[in-house]
Amino acid sequence: MDSQHIGVVIRRPPDEVYEFASNPANMQRWAAGLAQSEVSREGDTLVTESPMGRVSVRFVGRNAFGVLDHEVTLPHGETVYNPLRVLPHPEGSEVVFTIRQDGIDEETFSRDAAMVRDDLARLRGILEEVSPLREDSP
Repeated sequence: MDSQHIGVVIRRPPDEVYEFASNPANMQRWAAGLAQSEVSREGDTLVTESPMGRVSVRFVGRNAFGVLDHEVTLPHGETVYNPLRVLPHPEGSEVVFTIRQDGIDEETFSRDAAMVRDDLARLRGILEEVSPLREDSP
């Protein structure tokens, strides 16, 4: 099974990126590959409409390490584990999402990777639009 680590550098501090990305209210704004509607909460599970249909999402607990790993339960019942991390980077943060080619063909894997790249680029655009770090910032 192949894996692909897709990353993007965001010129914002890691804690700001983590806070924004971990807030379910923001998912529809940046994670179009996952949330195409408002996200509702059912206990500790998030529910939303996705390109695949209605999905439920469970994130790991809040933490100081930038870990946003989550499980997505698809409409047909399969649950997919998705590693997602916000890492410190010399220019601010690096967000890394790992996708795995587990039981899917090459075309679907490539399409999934493209959706993740688009979502991470959207996240960067939103966060850097607010107030990007300058080259001379610490």
